[in-house]
Amino acid sequence: MAQNSLHESFMYSLLNYSDPSHPITPSAIHTPDTLEFFSVLQSHIRNLRFDTPQTPKPLLIITPTHVSHVRAAVLAAQKHNLRMKIRSGGHDYEGVSYVSESPFLLLDMQNLRAIEIHMASETAWVQAGATIGELYYKISRKSKVHGFPAGVCPSVGVGGHLSGGGYGNMMRKYGLSVDNIVDAQVVDVRGRILDRNSMGEDLFWAIRGGGGASFCVVVAYKINLVPIPETVTVFRVDKTLEQKGTDDVVYRWQEVAPTLDEDLFIRMYLGVVKKKDQTEKTIRASFVGLFLGDSKKLMGLLYNSFPELGLKKSDCIVTSWVKSIFFWDDIPIGTPDDYLLVRKPKKLVHLKRKSDYLKEPIPKDGLRWIFQRLIELEFPMLAFNPYGGRMARIPATATPFPHRGNLAKIQYVLNWDEPGTEAENFYIGLLRKLYHYMTPFVSKNPRESYFNYKDHDLGINGHDDPRTSYEKGREYGIKYFKHNFK
Repeated sequence: MAQNSLHESFMYSLLNYSDPSHPITPSAIHTPDTLEFFSVLQSHIRNLRFDTPQTPKPLLIITPTHVSHVRAAVLAAQKHNLRMKIRSGGHDYEGVSYVSESPFLLLDMQNLRAIEIHMASETAWVQAGATIGELYYKISRKSKVHGFPAGVCPSVGVGGHLSGGGYGNMMRKYGLSVDNIVDAQVVDVRGRILDRNSMGEDLFWAIRGGGGASFCVVVAYKINLVPIPETVTVFRVDKTLEQKGTDDVVYRWQEVAPTLDEDLFIRMYLGVVKKKDQTEKTIRASFVGLFLGDSKKLMGLLYNSFPELGLKKSDCIVTSWVKSIFFWDDIPIGTPDDYLLVRKPKKLVHLKRKSDYLKEPIPKDGLRWIFQRLIELEFPMLAFNPYGGRMARIPATATPFPHRGNLAKIQYVLNWDEPGTEAENFYIGLLRKLYHYMTPFVSKNPRESYFNYKDHDLGINGHDDPRTSYEKGREYGIKYFKHNFK
């Protein structure tokens, strides 16, 4: 079917399936011949690797403003045998929410971003197109003693973040985002608008960590708000290998961070910096933390449990929970709260991510070897997120997310500015080398990965057959979901 004919036929179907009480308007339908098509497409591309002339583009973009528009789009896409991609915030590391090798329709949820806070029940309904920054802002307008356990990048979309697991610096206290979802509104493949009761527990289980777009279109989630103190403490401690005992602190973090009071979360970064004399490179270990309490209690806790860190009172900032998000996003604490409503990241870059899980501490000689490999590669960074606390108490089968009993998750981080395939191959090659070097120290059989850190190196669906076989999917599915992949 010619493209113009397809557009006309699809739009006829869309209008035919539309609810007369909430008709879909032409402003919600974008084709490549319209002025706004590329601005809408690019508005939520967060990885410049997938913003090139060669990147496959959708045949149409639908920006629904009502759940009935989602239903109409699902039914019309089925009728015309079009693959549907569903985009919330566009932060998918491999561009999966807005790129496909097969002809596809992009359902962009950016206009479905209503947030309703219900303080009487301590719950909220949040639509998939909202960002977690918008959610945090709305919660903070209603209460100083409530929050939600999710990420620290305010521009990340709720739809993808929650449906893939969703973690943040309160996960040791309250678990993942998905552990705090109590209901949802979805549109299934038959165009039915369902809630938890009508969809059944199997589908409700699947959309809490299994990726909503694999099963349906998630329109909104109902979440439990969690109690937080009026003030929290954040801190950062940097150490380099030039300082005596830094390797001991890194080793000790592995033993201590997953066993500390669950009100305390300490992330550890390992990256390469120049030595003070600027002639050689060394490793900097950064320890960034959130404590759900005051600095005096924090200092006492670390003095007893992790004195090697050497935390000083001057390292600590006491602030509100909502302001603490700025600290984690490298934004000045004094920034007005409405900065959380900014839907774009501070800077767009080309990026690649990978992930691993730590089941036991890396020996000191292993750490020293890793330090040398990092210096050799120069550009990649490792981010270690401790588990323990509530993460260790929730069964692995409670949601599709199976990685509950690990010491920590490791994220491999690499950003670059240079465009083009030569630069991309160079930087991704560095990250793959580091991933290979880490093999002896991480989980095995399977080598686990976090679903929200999508990594096409692990395997992808065949482009020639959208109905990927179970065995093909299992190659990477068990790495993301372990025994929950059935």
